[in-house]
Amino acid sequence: MPNALRLALGTFTRIPVPPPTSVDRSVAGQAIALAPFTAAVLALICAIPLLFVYTDAPHLLLAVLSIALLTWLTRGMHLDGLADVADGLGSNKPPSLALEIARKSDIGPFGVITLVLVLALQIVALTACLDHGNGFLAFAIAMFVSRTALTWGCIKGWPAARDEGLGAMVAQSTPIAVPIIWTVMALVGSYLAFGFAGAGATTLGVISAIALLNITNRRFGGVTGDVFGAVIEVSMTTALVVLALAN
Repeated sequence: MPNALRLALGTFTRIPVPPPTSVDRSVAGQAIALAPFTAAVLALICAIPLLFVYTDAPHLLLAVLSIALLTWLTRGMHLDGLADVADGLGSNKPPSLALEIARKSDIGPFGVITLVLVLALQIVALTACLDHGNGFLAFAIAMFVSRTALTWGCIKGWPAARDEGLGAMVAQSTPIAVPIIWTVMALVGSYLAFGFAGAGATTLGVISAIALLNITNRRFGGVTGDVFGAVIEVSMTTALVVLALAN
């Protein structure tokens, strides 16, 4: 198994894979480019509860189970990043202090509120998609969009906010062609599955990620691992909500 794939699966999931034999900036950049592939793997596993939609199981319960399984398989690190970013942005402090607040391991009130709202939106939107009979596809597309959005965070223009950590390793490491290719694939797949609603979900998911990257770049001075986690959660939530409202 290539080092980049090992790093991608080992970083973005808890799926047991051999550790990479070497990790440098090139390998890390390739791992980011493979992030949408990990979304496909995660979706196949985490969407298993959604298959019980054809039974008498409550749709809300199935949605909670899938989101909970996704949280476990990703070690909850994307949600943790979202909470940290929310605390940093909500502090209204100067960039250096806001970055330090986001770096702390504890979760403040802004982080708690954001987690509750985002998880509620994901669960309610996924439940609505299940009610419409397309929960499995909606979940898979939202997952793919969220990891595609991540690749946009590693192109030139988003410097690392710190000299260490995941952000420093992968910031500006991804050629612009990578997110463009993945986005086109996401647009085609979502359009085939949901028509213009699917294409809109993909577009707005990516736009929400770029908007967040702009905000964190201005407030933190660049990207961090926490910012990447927030990008994944925000874009996934946006895509799910759009699909729930449009179908």
